[in-house]
Amino acid sequence: MANLKNAKKRILVNERKNKVNSLYRASMKTAIKNTEKAILSGDAKTAKDALQVAIKRIDKAASKGVVTPNFVARKKSRLTKKVNEMK
Repeated sequence: MANLKNAKKRILVNERKNKVNSLYRASMKTAIKNTEKAILSGDAKTAKDALQVAIKRIDKAASKGVVTPNFVARKKSRLTKKVNEMK
């Protein structure tokens, strides 16, 4: 356990940031899963709408530093490719 005041504060701040980052990560993963479900169902319109939401959530997580730029590029590229192949 931390003894110094600033060490105790860092523990609290890190817990708070961990919760916020988890929310961004969970929201992003949910959007990705919704897009993949729409792709599997074969509905192009729903898949395209879900893709837009997923890209927005992925970019938001990236801007907050939750995920790396390579992860962002890979996920967006693969999802877009899957949606485009439906047509």
